[in-house]
Amino acid sequence: MRISQRAEAVAPFYAMEFGKRAAELEAAGHDVIKLSIGEPDFGAPPAFLAAIRELTDGRPLTYTGALGLPELRTAIAGFCGTRFGVDVDPRRVVVTSGASAALLLSCAALVDPGDEVLVADPSYPCNRQFAESFGAHVRLIPTTPATRFQLTAELVAGTWGEHTRGVMVASPSNPTGTSVPHDELVRICADVADRDGWRIVDEIYLGLADRGPDGTAPTSILAADPGAIVINSFSKYFGMTGWRLGWCIVPDDLVPVMERLAQNYYICPPTPAQHAALECFTDESLALAEARREEFRIRRELVVDGLARIGLDVPVVPDGAFYVYLDVSRTGLTSSEFCDRALREVHVSLTPGKDFGHHTADDHVRLSYAASTDELTEGLRRLGEFVGTLPPPA
Repeated sequence: MRISQRAEAVAPFYAMEFGKRAAELEAAGHDVIKLSIGEPDFGAPPAFLAAIRELTDGRPLTYTGALGLPELRTAIAGFCGTRFGVDVDPRRVVVTSGASAALLLSCAALVDPGDEVLVADPSYPCNRQFAESFGAHVRLIPTTPATRFQLTAELVAGTWGEHTRGVMVASPSNPTGTSVPHDELVRICADVADRDGWRIVDEIYLGLADRGPDGTAPTSILAADPGAIVINSFSKYFGMTGWRLGWCIVPDDLVPVMERLAQNYYICPPTPAQHAALECFTDESLALAEARREEFRIRRELVVDGLARIGLDVPVVPDGAFYVYLDVSRTGLTSSEFCDRALREVHVSLTPGKDFGHHTADDHVRLSYAASTDELTEGLRRLGEFVGTLPPPA
């Protein structure tokens, strides 16, 4: 049969590809340390799981509204206020089938064929795949350690062209774990708004970002730019990857647009997950999520220190999420060669930089420290063993 050009143009998601190869090695009896997938090892909060068990008592679990349960939309709005310092009308909250569906709806609502969209290089690959699926030309803007691998207002303004319609920013970012300083993000969004452009800001990892010196939580861009489209998820902060539940917050005039699109694309988010997700916002569940955020900070120190001992450079230390973006150029291997050999020879699964763009693709690798401390310790030991077998740098 004839495959669409759209489908043919989509590159593999290499994090998932290496995860698949790791699973095959496990099935063959090998002990594999999986540091390629951004999946917290903690799992969903116990109160959420208890609610799921209660919901599976045979009661009918019918469709909800396309925008999600009203009580869940209200709970999300309240969470945004207490955690991210922004007053959100629950009407503007759109509950989705994972953050991926939020990105899908946003791109469907905003992108026309031929539009140019600005995205940082490196960045999460699926963001640009969504935009390109609706006919956008995604322009990857090379970034460097000097800007923490993030866009700046100067970079965006210098790249904006006649056909540019919007910008996609992730803060903290996948794959680097770095954030755009809040004041800089405000400048980016203000400049784009002045150009009548749209702003999609991915805040999926904002709940896992470091607190300020005074202990305050990071602030959502919505506090300064209520016209931005903000993406978030239950997958990372709450550890609910497989339950496929996310949300976005959109301007008032986009709410009916998102509703129509969701009705047609997937009817509604998963009903059981929506009902049970209300338990994520109890004091007990939020305290647990905060304890896990602190555990990720401890794991980050373990990984950054361990990589330094091995001789692998982390150009920018992360301040959120659970990733480090390390430079493997001193090994004499490309990032793909490094990941391939690390998996084959010492059974450690990582993700090559080609997943995330072009500018740093050949010499950077993403390591996810969402695994347990024991697994990270063993993975670092194996990577040290692997690097020790390589010829010394010239």
